[in-house]
Amino acid sequence: MFLSEEDESAAAQKLAGFLFDSYADDIHRILLDDDPSKLHFPLVIECVLPISSSRSRSRSPSPNPNPISTRRFAELMEFDPKFAGKLYLDPHKYLPFLKDAAQWAQDKVLKKLGNSKTTETKKSVHVRIDVTGSPLESPEVSPSIGKVRVKHMRKLIALKGTVIRSGGVKMIEYERCYICRKCKHSFEVYPELEARNCINLPPLCPKGGCTSASFQFVEGSTICHDYQEIKIQENVQLLGIGSIPRSMPVILMDDLVDSIKAGDDVIITGILSAKWSPDIKDVRSNLDPMLLANYVRRTNELKADVDIPAETGDEFECFWEDHAPLQGRNLILKGICPQIYGLFTVKLAVALTLIGGVQHIDASGTKIRGESHMLLVGDPGTGKSQFLKFAAKLSNRSVITTGLGSTSAGLTVTAVKDGGEWMLEAGALVLADGGLCCIDEFDSMREHDRTTIHEAMEQQTISIAKAGLVTTLSTKTTVFGATNPKGQYDPDESLSVNTTLSGPLLSRFDTVLVLLDTQNTDWDEIVSSHILKENLDEKKDKTNASGKEWTLPKLRRYINYVRRQFKPVLTKEAERAISSYYQLQRKSGTHNAARTTVRMLESLIRLAQAHARLMFRNEVRQLDAIAAILCMESSMTTSPIVDIVGNALHSNFTDDPDEECILTCDFVAYLFKNIKDLSHFFSKN
Repeated sequence: MFLSEEDESAAAQKLAGFLFDSYADDIHRILLDDDPSKLHFPLVIECVLPISSSRSRSRSPSPNPNPISTRRFAELMEFDPKFAGKLYLDPHKYLPFLKDAAQWAQDKVLKKLGNSKTTETKKSVHVRIDVTGSPLESPEVSPSIGKVRVKHMRKLIALKGTVIRSGGVKMIEYERCYICRKCKHSFEVYPELEARNCINLPPLCPKGGCTSASFQFVEGSTICHDYQEIKIQENVQLLGIGSIPRSMPVILMDDLVDSIKAGDDVIITGILSAKWSPDIKDVRSNLDPMLLANYVRRTNELKADVDIPAETGDEFECFWEDHAPLQGRNLILKGICPQIYGLFTVKLAVALTLIGGVQHIDASGTKIRGESHMLLVGDPGTGKSQFLKFAAKLSNRSVITTGLGSTSAGLTVTAVKDGGEWMLEAGALVLADGGLCCIDEFDSMREHDRTTIHEAMEQQTISIAKAGLVTTLSTKTTVFGATNPKGQYDPDESLSVNTTLSGPLLSRFDTVLVLLDTQNTDWDEIVSSHILKENLDEKKDKTNASGKEWTLPKLRRYINYVRRQFKPVLTKEAERAISSYYQLQRKSGTHNAARTTVRMLESLIRLAQAHARLMFRNEVRQLDAIAAILCMESSMTTSPIVDIVGNALHSNFTDDPDEECILTCDFVAYLFKNIKDLSHFFSKN
């Protein structure tokens, strides 16, 4: 089944021919790289071919300084299917062949170019294998972390997960050279991963015929490598209800160290191995599984492309061609939490929060976040938790937690000691990087714990200085919180008094909606009739559901599409509307100082951009600005400028939203004086 020793050199030369034919340009770039700070050079055989590249284009030089190839692993299987199969079954033995082949291929490239005297071969060229997307990808090769079993031991597998723990970079002794005192035979000794990297000498001289057991260490023969331990965890969203996410320690070496950080989504190809657990008195030792990484691929940048087929854009364009502007918008909003009747304002705010604005960098180089944050304040039974759970389903990446069960370390980063070494373990905000973090029962958090998320919400980073580990982690996430008011909500008091949340924290939320149960008899009758009708006609509705309803997968595709496709820019009319409203709020005698800050102006811009995205366009018009203003007005319970919003809990969808919006816009224009009449916009559409 395995290659004999006499065929090993021939196999390496054969693979060198494959690398020379397919990767000559990449190898040439490696040879010409004279950066003294680079010690390792990856040559990656990937399985997924980028959309922008082709087979012929990949053979031409690339401006990318990293010598990373974009060819398919299937080419290697076609070139030598026998070797490819054995590479999967016994990677410990056959991966070194690829490293030797890379050295042979460098020599062949130098001979072809004729500059072998001026250019030296690089010794640390690592051939990286990515089996995902290849014919080898199967449950046997790419199991979930929780389904890794003994049958996968010492085989090449690919694991998907999220980095939850990242250790420091250390130095590991990888090879020693000894010489026999009797026959003077020299040999190399390698560490045993199963024995926690211990190096054990052989009982006898490995040279045949020599029975000496006395060896001398060769000074200066030690070879060391960079070494880092991380831990990855299964994606919680891919697990069933009640399943506990499993984790797996991963060892990174050489060029792979520091390539990923806590919170990253990754696909790691490596060799499944095991190591003995630490010796503890009266505790049975076990073999703990671990993955010796060969290749690491970050998938954070791929999240927006999940489940978006090529024809999605045409489908959404046809939808907007067939519907009036606000009628189409309301159809989309009705798909958000359809089990809850009405609450138009809340559903609009949820959609705008999930879509978000456009991140930009100002003249001073400061990043202005594009993600919006939202807080629901309401009486019990107003559907706050339902909106949180539905928003988590709409996001490609989400983390749900509660204030009562969350500490500052659990939300940000905690330092844990593992095997005598301090490591950083990611919290909820770091794990939700690039997605949504839902925090229910926000009022149950301690004041100290709430303060720790200030930086994460505004600067979208977390600065850590714990146990000698000083770093900054990305928290580019949307925070969606829900809280109950302190006792009976008093409309005459500020939000800070009613929620016990500090002003600096409230100012970081773009939208704060207050849902008050005012015991409105008419509203109670409408809602109760709707709930009873839903229960009576449940089966009938399922069979006669119209195709116009926006399902959860369709909503998720739409949000991902508009976030990726549109980068709206404010028009002059929209700028005047937002500026006028902000100035009126600042001049108001009853304005809330904690809310009416410059952050409010930035929030208005983000909400207007999100509404333009929701309306499927690349410019922020007056309508988008006014929609953002009305959404903001729902947050201003004590200082409303446009007193036509009312209780967000009783807001409902109208039969003719376009006609009603004309009246609303005319009223707002009357207040601001400098906003033009919007009726011409609806007449065009």
